Amino acid sequence: MDGLRRTLILAAVISVAAGCTSGHIVNTGEKPPPAKGDAPAPVTTPASNVHLVDAFDYAAHVDGQTAYYFTTPSGRWRCAIVPRVKAGCQSASGSMLGIAGAPDSVTGASGETTTPNAILVDRDGDPRFAALEEPEFWLDSGPANALPFNKVLAAAGFRCNVQEATGVSCTSESTRKGFTFSAEGVTWAYTDVPA
Repeated sequence: MDGLRRTLILAAVISVAAGCTSGHIVNTGEKPPPAKGDAPAPVTTPASNVHLVDAFDYAAHVDGQTAYYFTTPSGRWRCAIVPRVKAGCQSASGSMLGIAGAPDSVTGASGETTTPNAILVDRDGDPRFAALEEPEFWLDSGPANALPFNKVLAAAGFRCNVQEATGVSCTSESTRKGFTFSAEGVTWAYTDVPA
């Protein structure tokens, strides 16, 4: 019986030691799930999920990357969600100066002062007007599908919508920072579609 006891104790020690060995750690940039004893995180999903469109209808594969492109119903604005990077819009005319309150100039990618041609929000940054060297928010192959009024396109960490009363609105779901703009002006907050 004494030998059986030692064998069981030895098996338990080996089992515990095996559970303590380290394995491979993969960091995907996503938040880890809460521990079983933790209280659930508060729900922060906007109430407009009933207004979601199928993101697949807006997906396009450009330069080796899938992004989600849309135009406003008027065709004046071309917009896109670049997965986990940014969401924004560019005017079909190439200038943001038709928006009341838009700056006359911004600092471009190479540090020069230039006219803004886009409005965007990065995954972790503040929303802003920008001068993009390439038209990043539209398809070369032609106009993207129009996002109907009061519908929400949500994909890869961002959501955007178009409303007759407020204009185009996009937000980063990780920071909840965003923008809403129309010809009447811009506000640096996301405007959700009413429930």
